[in-house]
Amino acid sequence: MNTSNNTTKTALILGATGSFGSVMAAELLARGWQVRALQRNPDAARAELPLLDVTWLAGDAMNADDVAHAAAGVQLIVHAVNPPKYQRWRELALPMLNNSIAAARAQNARILLPGVVYNFAPDNATAIPEDAAQQPLTQKGQVRVEMEALLQASGVRILILRAGDYFGGRGTNAWFHYIFKAGKPLTSMLYPGHDDIVHDWAYLPDMASAAAQILERESELQTFERFHFSSYQLSGQQFIDTVRKVSQKPKLPIKRLPWLLIRIAALFASLPRELLEMRYLWQKPVLLDDRRLQKFLGHVPATPIEAALKTSLAEMGIDV
Repeated sequence: MNTSNNTTKTALILGATGSFGSVMAAELLARGWQVRALQRNPDAARAELPLLDVTWLAGDAMNADDVAHAAAGVQLIVHAVNPPKYQRWRELALPMLNNSIAAARAQNARILLPGVVYNFAPDNATAIPEDAAQQPLTQKGQVRVEMEALLQASGVRILILRAGDYFGGRGTNAWFHYIFKAGKPLTSMLYPGHDDIVHDWAYLPDMASAAAQILERESELQTFERFHFSSYQLSGQQFIDTVRKVSQKPKLPIKRLPWLLIRIAALFASLPRELLEMRYLWQKPVLLDDRRLQKFLGHVPATPIEAALKTSLAEMGIDV
């Protein structure tokens, strides 16, 4: 995976129609990779992403044979597939990851996993480095810890790039998509946290660029590599102020997520229950220390926050 090598590199992306997967596909294509994507409905995926020059293959990430067949001859597997709507994580996430590990082992390929902060408890004192103890507060966090342990024990070449809340590109499951209403005029925003609590955000085009730059230095990587990536660490008030500036609406109304109603709804429905479980991310800081990545790359991709927000809102059909 060295850019000085004229041999065409090929990647398989699982979850290519999702937030990270679609942006990573575009980044790899721009850097000369061939990209395959495994989808249960390739025609629908092709229609969703007509501008991506991806080879769409029919199959399911839950099916080991499908993943193995799609991975034949690849140098990289981007494991960007997640259980939908935060649900059935243990039931679905671990089997899918095992299928990627088996396929990567057969091809001597590296797996790229976009990591999350669910692995960690809040730390009010300092940003969290890569080697910090992983002490998840939620079931999803525990599954994520098990996923990373599984990867580390596999002997397969691994790159985990961990980031905070994703935004930019596609996808509808991130918190960003609860704050704003896609396709609607920006008349207000729904902020989940306190104004004085700092939150870690990751702009996906920058994260994908960082991942690609790391992969291009394969000869310098260890078998198991883990880096932290952080685009912006903003208090609630800083985030609100930036949205108001970008939208040129200095008095844009701010609504608060009705956590009490969510708590009541969680008694009857699974999605509110899953959202409630992640509330702690908005109550205390869970911030990532990305100095190791800065040292390794020298220059970490960093789009100015105003430009990133404006582009992301436009991608959601919100005119600012």
